[in-house]
Amino acid sequence: MNLRGVVEMDLSQNSLSGEIPSFFESFSSLQLLNLSFNNFQGPVPTTGVFGNSSLVLIQGNKNLCTNSQMLQLQPCIKSTFKRKRSSYVLMVVVPIVTIVLVSLICVIAIVHRKREATKQPINQQSEGWKRFSYHDLYKATGGFSSINLVGERGCGSVYRGTFLAEPRIAAVKVFRLDQDGASKSFIAECEALKNTRHRNLVRAISMCSTFDPSGNEFKALVLEHMSNGSLESWLHPVTENHGSKRPLNLGLRIRIATDIAAALDYLHNRCMPPLIHCDLKPSNVLLDDDMCARVGDFGLAKFLYDHPSKSLIGARGSIGYIAPEYGMGSNMSTEGDVYSYGIILLEMLMGKNPTDEMFKDGHGLHKFVELAFPHKIGDILEPNFIPQYQDEHTSKPSGNGTHVMVDVQECTMQLVKLGLKCSVDSPKDRPTMQEVYTEVMSIKETFLGLHERINEISVIPLFE
Repeated sequence: MNLRGVVEMDLSQNSLSGEIPSFFESFSSLQLLNLSFNNFQGPVPTTGVFGNSSLVLIQGNKNLCTNSQMLQLQPCIKSTFKRKRSSYVLMVVVPIVTIVLVSLICVIAIVHRKREATKQPINQQSEGWKRFSYHDLYKATGGFSSINLVGERGCGSVYRGTFLAEPRIAAVKVFRLDQDGASKSFIAECEALKNTRHRNLVRAISMCSTFDPSGNEFKALVLEHMSNGSLESWLHPVTENHGSKRPLNLGLRIRIATDIAAALDYLHNRCMPPLIHCDLKPSNVLLDDDMCARVGDFGLAKFLYDHPSKSLIGARGSIGYIAPEYGMGSNMSTEGDVYSYGIILLEMLMGKNPTDEMFKDGHGLHKFVELAFPHKIGDILEPNFIPQYQDEHTSKPSGNGTHVMVDVQECTMQLVKLGLKCSVDSPKDRPTMQEVYTEVMSIKETFLGLHERINEISVIPLFE
């Protein structure tokens, strides 16, 4: 029913209360509106039918008010004041409340992020790791003294630490959280160490994520201490830091190559999901008391899930060892680790660092070896690791030694060939790490078969 066409409306003496409804102003056809003797209160509308006081009857409503001079009612001074006051309060209070709420949300977000950043990434007890506090690490390293500083690695500094609860010396890696990506590197290492168990991987003893006495975030890993340092320090020794070191003989180089291959084969094919190291290089290969190789530093490591991930895209690794496809935006893959392994193998055999100044104008270590292989490979091999065989009575080249030497050279050529296959530019042309491990194990077994024959002649020991 449409009431807008009503001409007269009588609502008098109905005990109606509250303010006069404003919708009466829109009834354009009204010629008479009788609201008298009710309990209406508040301001009388001013437009529509209310614009002509002769058309509206409002007597008998004691609490009505108006600012119009046409109606004989009390002015709405108090109501106007209240409205102005309410408007003023809203104008002042709303911005203040908004600022307070935004500030509170920011504070909560910051606190939450800080708690998330310092939250233990794994349950130490569930992983069988020992619990160490900041004070424990501080005391174990002599206050993180430079005397106990082993070296700088990745996003952290590594210290030698002695713990009462740990019978052997440990390595304490303290992350420099002021560096970009250090916190992510810490979490990546914790996740990798939590999910891996292998004789050729560095073992974690504990982790610590807390605050130092100054209130700054503190993150550290406690790892097995590798007494013989890194492979880097043996391939390219610095006298003032390490003293004189005997060159690695061929037997040790083959064993180290086998250990690294075993570690990578485990990461790629035995872990669920598979793990890509992403930063394989000699400084991340450590040697224990028995000169067995342990792969460490998983700060850039990534698990290879079934679905592709944006986090697996982009250049990751170290110059000289990073697969060429990474520089062109390709996804992280196990083939990238294979490439790094191939470069390390060639470096071990040639004694040349892939970042050496001699490798420029697009000619890297792989190309350098490829140009010499196979006929001139003897000219570029590391001269220190091939033993010389002599007859112990005549000091002349031994006949048996000559035959053994041929077999040793064949093992060396097989290693060079393997290094070249692993470090080709095309990822699809590289062997898998399982194939690499099988091949290097075969080379090792062939070399071990020579050991008894070698012992029959005067020769530099191959595995000392």
